[in-house]
Amino acid sequence: MSDVICSNLFFSWPDDTPVFDDLTFTAGVGRTGLVAPNGAGKTTLLKLIAGELRPRGGSVSATGVVGYLPQTLPFDGDLTVAEALGIAPVLRALHAVESGDVAEEHFTAIGNDWDVEERTRAQLDRLGLGDVEPTRRLDTLSGGQVVSLGLAAQLLKRPDVLLLDEPTNNLDRDARRRLHAALDDWTGCLLVVSHDRELLDRVDRIAELSRDGVRTYGGNFTEYQEAVRAEREVVEKNLRNAEQDLKREKRERQQARERAQRRSGTAARNIASAGLPKIVAGAMKRRAQESAGKADDVHSARVADAQARRDEADRAAREDDRLALELPRTRVPAGRTVFLGEDLRLRGGGRDLLTGDLAIRGPERIALTGPNGAGKSTLLRLIGGQREPEEGAVTRVDGRIASLSQRLDLLDPGRTVAENLDAAAPELDATRRRHLLARFLFRGDRIHLPVGVLSGGERLRATLACVLHAEPAPQLLLLDEPTNNLDLVSVGQLESALNAYEGAFVVVSHDERFLAGIGITRRLHLADGHLHEAG
Repeated sequence: MSDVICSNLFFSWPDDTPVFDDLTFTAGVGRTGLVAPNGAGKTTLLKLIAGELRPRGGSVSATGVVGYLPQTLPFDGDLTVAEALGIAPVLRALHAVESGDVAEEHFTAIGNDWDVEERTRAQLDRLGLGDVEPTRRLDTLSGGQVVSLGLAAQLLKRPDVLLLDEPTNNLDRDARRRLHAALDDWTGCLLVVSHDRELLDRVDRIAELSRDGVRTYGGNFTEYQEAVRAEREVVEKNLRNAEQDLKREKRERQQARERAQRRSGTAARNIASAGLPKIVAGAMKRRAQESAGKADDVHSARVADAQARRDEADRAAREDDRLALELPRTRVPAGRTVFLGEDLRLRGGGRDLLTGDLAIRGPERIALTGPNGAGKSTLLRLIGGQREPEEGAVTRVDGRIASLSQRLDLLDPGRTVAENLDAAAPELDATRRRHLLARFLFRGDRIHLPVGVLSGGERLRATLACVLHAEPAPQLLLLDEPTNNLDLVSVGQLESALNAYEGAFVVVSHDERFLAGIGITRRLHLADGHLHEAG
């Protein structure tokens, strides 16, 4: 049996910032999708399981051979494919033996890997790298090819436990399908961190990591969403009930106080008219006050309990905050040309990436697709003005063109969220700035956090606030693989922001669920130096 066991796991960073405290979690044979907001510790947990980090308490173990594909591959561009795959020493030994050198060291290097060349070729073919030779340098490969190569390196280990951290980043649609097919046949223990909903719909279970630990849901991501949605409805119902209970308890306390005051007034008049001695009348008045006080204490305790239940229900309901934005300043009239390229010739890597024309008009929502290495990112830089074509004429919109890179590096990491927004939109006063940031879920003192300490999702929201509210407002927005490295909540927040945006945008993405969620109106496919309208 291949499995992962974390028992009472404690881990913190060198500055004592806690990540996990008494975390217990298991993953057995089958495919498990690990989901959580950015900053919750998904990557840290994979590194602990892989042995790249050591826990400060508790234990973590994995049965058998572990394969780990990190989010950022530690590959040097000078490496060859064989070196990246970890088979270079075996290949050298095999070739030496084939040439007649029977030194013992060669047989030691080969071990049981006499079929390594055949297995490597089969694995590369399966992942779409059939034309990649073992002697080829990594700096000649696209980002997607490098990711596929990293997966091949792990699969060649024949691991019992496979850990994947955002494995579909930078993969085009065909490469994603090949990865999906490879994982469909997986028979060991697979633990995958991903925002790719198509991939997560192929797993057997979803493990949700939160500050309270790990909850496991049977079924794929769609079934997980349905379960969470049902839980959400219960939470919202509990909040409504708690609010009604609080109102009722406050109303009953007020009514009880009014009744007590009336009884007190009536009793005082009766005592006065009865002509009782002062000492007797005083004792009766004190008993009445004590009785009224006790009744008020009971009602106040009920109000406090109802308030606590309401606050708890409110906290639970707020865990899934979504952006709710209006961005009318970004509106572009239908038909207005925001970019026009005529008789273009764009080159890169010693070949033509694009020849022909390109026009972007009005509030078009364009998905730019194409295989890895086709030149999509280069075309975005041309549209944005970061480079010019080798031939042809370019006209860009008079208004602002803004770019949102997957690295989210537009903001000054040393300045706070509020300071970055002040630099982008100096016409906003402090009150309007605070209200705007609250709409992007930065409330209270969180607007004074330096951007450099924010999680990926928080940095996305801060960047969106600054990009979409800068002066002048952008009429054309360029996005290059914007969902890479984002958790699923952040992807949903990005969808909300783009649905509120009223200008034109061009987005490079291989995430079909994301593209469907942002109302794409036009598709362009770049391949072999030509840009085609795609259905």
